Amino acid sequence: MKNACALFVAFVLAGCAASSHILTGQKRPAIDPAQVKLYSQPPAKFEEVAIIEASSRNSWAVTDQGKVDVVIERLKEQAAQLGANGVLLQMTGSESVGGIVTGFASGSNPTFGTGIYTQAIHKVGRALAIHVAQ
Repeated sequence: MKNACALFVAFVLAGCAASSHILTGQKRPAIDPAQVKLYSQPPAKFEEVAIIEASSRNSWAVTDQGKVDVVIERLKEQAAQLGANGVLLQMTGSESVGGIVTGFASGSNPTFGTGIYTQAIHKVGRALAIHVAQ
C-alpha cells in the first residue's frame, strides 16, 4: 500500500511540473542560468540543443508581466541545465487550469453560504535551448 501511495504522489508531482524538455541536439555541462541569453530572433550561427517548455504554474506571480518573467526565468534555468547558453523564444501564451474557490457557510438546517470563484490563468512559453559559439 505504501508503494502505491508513493507512486500516486510521484505521478501527481510530475503532473505539476512547470517545465519540460525534448533533447534534439548535444547536451553540454550545466552552466549558470545568468549566462543564458534570451533571443527573439535567431542569432547568425547556433546549434539546437533542445525544445523546452515552461509555465508560471506554482509561482507567486500575479501580473501578466510577472508571470511571463517567471516563464522566461524557468526557460533559462532549463537551458542552463542542458549546457545551452541561449534561449530562442518561439511562443508565449496563456493556459487556464481550473479555478480557485473560497467560501463561507453558516447555519444549521438548511445551511446557506457564499463563495467566490476565480479562474486560474498561467503563462506558458516554448523555446529552443541553443548553443551560440562565442
